[in-house]
Amino acid sequence: MSLFKKIFGSGSDSSDEENPSKFNESALNLSLPVDERFTFNFKKNGGKFLYCENLNEVKEQFENILEENDWYESEVLCYEPKLFSMLDENKLIYDKPKNPKFLLATCENLIADEGSVLFSSSQIKQNKPNELPANIVILATTSQILESKSDGLRMIKKKYEKDYPTNITTIKYFEKVKEEDFLHYGSSAKNLYLLLLEDL
Repeated sequence: MSLFKKIFGSGSDSSDEENPSKFNESALNLSLPVDERFTFNFKKNGGKFLYCENLNEVKEQFENILEENDWYESEVLCYEPKLFSMLDENKLIYDKPKNPKFLLATCENLIADEGSVLFSSSQIKQNKPNELPANIVILATTSQILESKSDGLRMIKKKYEKDYPTNITTIKYFEKVKEEDFLHYGSSAKNLYLLLLEDL
């Protein structure tokens, strides 16, 4: 038995065989290219990842999400006019929704080291994550994947020279945690779909 298991104890023996140790996992994670690291951490956090090679695939996958969840002709929260055409095509109501089924948005960046999605007031106005619908559909591109949150903040600074956005926040947890622990305190889990468009 390893020293760490003796000191910290272990879960069930069978789960130890199936899952590599946390240390091996993080070492392996650091050696991966940034896009693979994001995908790995995002899925580990419970996110649903859909890779798209072109805009037609984005539309097709979006329709698949609507069908899977029976969201056709429902209300949607969306603050970005460039996304309205996707909603119009699918007869979704986004003008002053009272009970939106999901949020459709872009994001500022995708953060590889924690598998999170970085937002600002440009996408979510002044809403806190717990004020957003439980279901979120994000459209992003592969060029938006960055190493860390600090890289994301630098990119926001560069992108918005004058009208600097407010309410910069990340959403990291995409499924309900079985047992609440202090690391998840105050975070609200979201059912998040990411439509990732290849643009590199």
